[in-house]
Order: sequence, then C-alpha cells, then structure tokens
Amino acid sequence: MSPSFRLVYVPGVMPDKWVRIWNERLPGVPLTLTQVPPGEAVERLRDRDADAGLVRMPVDRTVFSAIPLYTEQTVVVVPRDHLVTAVDEVSPEDLADDIVLHPLDDVLDWDTLPGRPALERPATTADAVELVAAGIGVLVVPLSLARLHHRKDLTHRPLTDAPASSVALAWREDAHTDQVEDFIGIVRGRTVNSTRGRKQPDRAPQEKERRTGRDRAGNRRTAGGGRRGGTGGAARNPRRGKPRRRS
Repeated sequence: MSPSFRLVYVPGVMPDKWVRIWNERLPGVPLTLTQVPPGEAVERLRDRDADAGLVRMPVDRTVFSAIPLYTEQTVVVVPRDHLVTAVDEVSPEDLADDIVLHPLDDVLDWDTLPGRPALERPATTADAVELVAAGIGVLVVPLSLARLHHRKDLTHRPLTDAPASSVALAWREDAHTDQVEDFIGIVRGRTVNSTRGRKQPDRAPQEKERRTGRDRAGNRRTAGGGRRGGTGGAARNPRRGKPRRRS
C-alpha cells in the first residue's frame, strides 16, 4: 500500500499554503485534509484516525508532541453600531455592561469572563455570532474565528488583557513517521534539499570523489586517475632535500 498522510485542522486555521507545498514536493503521497471541531481534533489523533493535526493548545504532552506555530490576537465581535467601535482597542472593563456570550466550543481559557453572563451558553461559535447579529450580546474569540464568521453587519476590535489562543502542529509521540517529519519540514519552512529531519542517504564514495576531486583519504586526484600529495601519493624524489656538494 502506498503511503498517505491524514491531516486534521480546526476552524480558523488556514493550512492551504502548506498543503500546496506538500502536493508539489510529494505528489506520490496523497494528503487527506479534514476540518473538525476543536475538541475533536485531539481525539482523532489519539484514536490514530489522523497522522497529525493543526490544533489549539494546550494538548496532553505525555501523549502528543507539538510544535507551537503562532498565537492569535483576541478580539471582541460586536454590531457595527456598538459603542466600542469608536475606539481602536477594548479592555474587559469596557464590556462590563454587555452580555458576553460563551459558546460551548470556546477555545479561550478564561479565569473570569468579562461582562454579564447570558442565560444560556450557545452550542457553537457560529450560533453565538448569530446572537450577536440579533443584538443579544457580544462575543470574544481569536481573530481567525472572527474572520471566519465575518458578517457585513458585524465588526471586531482587539481586546486587551484577555487570554489568547495558540495554534500548534501536533502528533502522537509514538507515531512520528516519515510523513509527519516531511510535514514538519514544510511548516518550519525547510527547503526541499534540507538535510534536517528525515535522514538523507549518503552519497556514493565515487560521486563524492568526482565532485570534490579528492579520494576518501583526502588526496587530490590527478587527471590520469592517480593521487597527489599525502601519505598515499607518489614517492618523493630521493634527491630532494640532500645538500649540494661544493666544487
């Protein structure tokens, strides 16, 4: 069976560039890309239903290896006529009088949510965005989710002093395959000829000699195939180094 690579990713993450590079470099290895809810991504990896995932931290580091990629800005999503649209950024205190919606799939790790709580928690972020559009409250999310659920009647502002969400590439520690290493190289920006990651085969000794002009002992090869210099070269002239007889 030919190798393949199964990648899961969470909403808001845009893996298109990395997938394109994969397809260019490894056309013979199919990549299956699946978007899943944030809580499901780690379960897919745990159950070996995916080889790697673009997930939101944290993950269980006793089970998974993870490479943090970036940390997102946190924003508050509000109607376009909301008072906070008059400023460039918002603090949690500015939301004290607002109902702040807290969906069940929230990816931010809050100690204390700002504002006033809603009577019920929306099931999803998409549901919460609909409630914001209906004027029922505001929503705090990573910037990528605000962009993913963009509506013309809504806008967003940066929220200071708020938890942030970090995105990472994760995989099971006991499932670090060649395909996982290839994708790590793409995400980290390695070139196609990089020697990092997967071990590269050694060049044949003959090829190395041809390229460098030296044999394996370090002696320079002559045009006729012989060696020059070093202990393995031609014998030294026995007359060289003797004192000349005076007349």
